Order: sequence, then structure tokens, then C-alpha cells
Amino acid sequence: MKTAAPAPVAAIVTVGNELLYGETVDTNAAWLARSLAALGAPVARKLTVGDVTAEIHGAVRSALDVADFVLVSGGLGPTADDVTKQAVADLFGRRLHVDRDLLGRLEALFRARGLPTMPALNVSQAEVPEGATILRNPNGTAPGLALEVDTKLVVLLPGVPRELRGIFEGDLGALLRNRLGDRLTPVHHRVIHTTGVAESRLAELLEAELPADRGPVTLAYLPDLRGVDLRLSARGVSADEAAAWFGRYERAIGPVVAPWRFEAESGDVVEALNAALAATGRRVAVAESCTGGLIAKRITDRAGSSEVFVGGVVAYDNAVKVGELGVSDETLREQGAVSEEVARQMARGVAERFGADAGIGITGVAGPGGGTAEKPVGTVWLATVVDGEVESHRLSLVGGREAIRERAAQEAIARLYRRVIHARSRA
Repeated sequence: MKTAAPAPVAAIVTVGNELLYGETVDTNAAWLARSLAALGAPVARKLTVGDVTAEIHGAVRSALDVADFVLVSGGLGPTADDVTKQAVADLFGRRLHVDRDLLGRLEALFRARGLPTMPALNVSQAEVPEGATILRNPNGTAPGLALEVDTKLVVLLPGVPRELRGIFEGDLGALLRNRLGDRLTPVHHRVIHTTGVAESRLAELLEAELPADRGPVTLAYLPDLRGVDLRLSARGVSADEAAAWFGRYERAIGPVVAPWRFEAESGDVVEALNAALAATGRRVAVAESCTGGLIAKRITDRAGSSEVFVGGVVAYDNAVKVGELGVSDETLREQGAVSEEVARQMARGVAERFGADAGIGITGVAGPGGGTAEKPVGTVWLATVVDGEVESHRLSLVGGREAIRERAAQEAIARLYRRVIHARSRA
């Protein structure tokens, strides 16, 4: 019986001093790794080096030791610090020559941009190593280049993310699919979004419910400040088989995650909230103190938010809480700005003043200063109002100022979402 060829393995080399200095976040490596996994060629190694010829040589050699093909990004520009193409050409003994067709396309591109002549520096971007295949760049001037090295492939890509992605989604993707064919084994994923539960607690609850026969499925926990995503992955099976396995997992763990789960293609609970508000014909207004407008920003970041968002008030000063939201002076004196009753009055006040069906009021101590023994940093009171009914909750959050504000906003949005969903189910 003929055995199936093993799945192809990829490696990624990203080049640039700015990556090593921390001036630029290496988003290219992460994007390429996801895209290659989806294509069916998992990444075995990722390396980052500076704009140094010897370092590029070492990284590419190391990558070729473990991979069938290597993607190298960065250093294809026209300036003196762009050394990647020359370094790789030297490594494999390939002379550079000017490709006349490519040069003509570059000159035409500059004329289309309103420049009568192309800068002399850009001629270097028409230089191609001997035997290389040119990969068209729909979003810039530096083309991708693919070199056959024995039985393996080395691909050079520009470091500008938009240009790199355009080449990958066009010529490079087609080249890899044509070259690797049946060896590609795409990874199938399904993501379950949760918020409001700690990763360790969720894992503790889920492990007892997972199927005894886990088949080709692996489960990964992906936590961040806003929640925990559960990623189900399956390799080596068809899309239909993967869907059947995912369904089996979801039936097993669905009841466990139900209290914290939300449905949103983007993974943002705001998408779920806005959809729920729109489906029920409700609109929301927000009154924020410690979050400083973050809730309003997150809601309005979503396209179509004008249908469900009325407006908001950032009420840092107590005078604003009183004058704009109707918070009681007496309550502020007796209970303080960070208190349950103030949050409730903020939520009710902003909903009434803006004529909204739903509202959020939030007040707290984000730090790093301002905390007391009774109300330490991380103490947050939030209230939600739906159709005139107010609910309130005290949070004790950890982390720095940014983390506390992010977690507080997320909790407020998530709690309002659940209330709107509950109100819809009762209707």
C-alpha cells in the first residue's frame, strides 16, 4: 500500500533591526504562521535577525535544515540597509540581474503615481537572482522572489504587511498549492468565545466533560484581558469530518460554557451586544467614570453602531455626575463616588436623559493611586439598566491601570449583553 507523503513543513525568517530593537511589532510572522496553517503547511521554526548579511545567512540555513520551504520577509527595499536579496543571492551563488519586464512595470507604476521618472534607487528593486520566479506585488514596488534550492524553496517577501499579504494571497499562494498539491493538510478550527471566567476555572470545569475519545481534535485555551477563547483544531481530516468532531465537543462542553459564552465572528463581545440590541429594537447610552470613554469607544468602533448607540457621558468630576446624570449630592457625600448607588444612579440617569432603553453606569479606582483600605485599587462598581430595571455588581480587578480599565469595560459590556439576551428570551 502506498503511504501518503508527509505534510510539508514551513519556516519563517523575518529580517529587520527594528524588529530586534522592539520598535516594530513582528505581525508578519504571526500572520504568515496562521495563513500557512490554514493552507496546510505548519510552521516548524520562526527566526528573527537584523539587517546583517551573516545573520541572514545563518537564519536561512537553519530554517532549511527543518523545513521544505522558507519564507523570508523584510529587507527588499531600495535603501542601503535593505540587504536581504543580496544576502540570499550570495548564499546560493546566484548573480543579480535587472529584469527588463519588471523594470518596465516599476517605471509605469511611478508614472501612474504622477512622477515623470523613477528614482534611481528603485532600479535595485528590479534586480532578480538568477533562476528566481517573480511574484507580483499588487500593493507596492518590491516583488516577491521564489528560488529553487535543491529540492526546497526559498521565498523573499517585502516587510510591509500589506504588500506581503497581497503577494501571499495571490501568486505565492498559487505557487505553493501547485507545488505541494495533495501534501497540504489544512488545519480546521472552531473557536468558542467566553468572557467573565478565569482560564484556570474554565479548564477545571471543562476537563471533566471532554469526550473520552478525542479523535483528531485538540483544545487550546487562549486568554487575554477580555476573556478566554477556546480553539478546537483538527488536522488530517476533511472539513465535514472536522465539523462532526467539533459538534461532538460542543455538545459535551456547551452546558459548561453557556454562562460565559457569546457569539461573535470577530471575537468581540461588542459585536454580540450590538446585534442583540438591534434584534430587540433597543438603544444604549453609557455613563463612565473610571473607564474614561472606553465603553463608548468600543461600541462605536463597530460599523453600524449608530443604530443602537445614542451617546455617552464621561463623568470624572462629581459635578458632572450631578449636573449631567442626576446623581444625588447626598449619595456622593455619604457613600463616595465609587459606590453601588452612584453607579446605579449613573446608569439610570444616562438612560433617562438620552431616551435609551438600556444604559451602563461605571465608577471605580483604576489606579495606580486613589485606593483605600475599604476601596483598594481595582474596586469597580458597575450598573446596567434595561427597560427601567437596574442591576449592579462590584468588581475586584487586578493589574495595572490599563488592565483594570479594559477588564471593567469588558465586564460592563458583557453583563449588558446577557441582560438584553435574557430580556429577548422572555419576550
